[in-house]
Amino acid sequence: MTIVFMGTPEFAVPSLRILMEQGCTIAAVVTAPDKPRGRGQHVSCTPVKEFALAHGLPVMQPDTLRDPSFADTLRALAPDLFVVVAFRILPKEVFTIPSRGAFNLHASLLPKYRGAAPINWAIINGDTESGVTTFFLQEKVDTGNIILQKAIPVPGTMNAGELHDALMTLGASAVAETVRMIEEHRVVLVPQDDRLTSPAPKIFKDDCRIPWDRPALAIHNFIRGLSPHPAAWTTLHDKVVKVYGSRLAEAALQNGLPGTLLTAEGRLFVHTGADAVEILELQLEGKKRLSAAEFLRGHRLTSESAFK
Repeated sequence: MTIVFMGTPEFAVPSLRILMEQGCTIAAVVTAPDKPRGRGQHVSCTPVKEFALAHGLPVMQPDTLRDPSFADTLRALAPDLFVVVAFRILPKEVFTIPSRGAFNLHASLLPKYRGAAPINWAIINGDTESGVTTFFLQEKVDTGNIILQKAIPVPGTMNAGELHDALMTLGASAVAETVRMIEEHRVVLVPQDDRLTSPAPKIFKDDCRIPWDRPALAIHNFIRGLSPHPAAWTTLHDKVVKVYGSRLAEAALQNGLPGTLLTAEGRLFVHTGADAVEILELQLEGKKRLSAAEFLRGHRLTSESAFK
């Protein structure tokens, strides 16, 4: 089959790599335009483009997916299949071009966590299982008929970055298997049950402020669900503090108002709405990321110190 691959971030690279390793014909790779990235805002290409160029694959970077010339170029390739991994929403006039359809890889067990941030929300909500889904595209986002699902357990210590990496590898395997299933006419489609859907909307900075009045377990899940990016945050003496790691306090502590800090033997605890969490790793505004012990060596806290 002739395949056009569409993807942008690092998450999509293993899926493209495995298709090449399987000997698939990749007619083109479609990715986002080059743009300023990172702290220095240097213009750079996407991870998918970087991989494609390193392996001699033709790259397309349309500014808009509704440009008629973009669709015309795709039709000229006579593709059998579009494989879409972490890319933009395709208009119907584009995803209906391939003779065998267009499928997407989504980082959740659909219909659970439809939306832009399924990995974060799975951990924030304390899920003990996650996975990936491949499905044929339809006009309504993340609603298409399911081709394949693969699941993995989510330990209570796993953060969003670790789940991202696990699903990136699992997703590549699912993409390869899905392409084989389509090529061999072995697909048995499963419609999504809309009654079981849950949202996974994009997460913004204001959404990441730690609600210390919630129970300790909810806060621990919140912190690991946003670590390492975009990172849960709070304030200390009017300065932003990003929190990257936590765990539940193993013993009951003296009562304290939510957000109140308690230190003991180089360890940092925070009172919550119920019980306490121990902070393992954090970063004060303008400073480098530190373990709690390193932070405490450089910052004197009083009995009135509190995260807010």
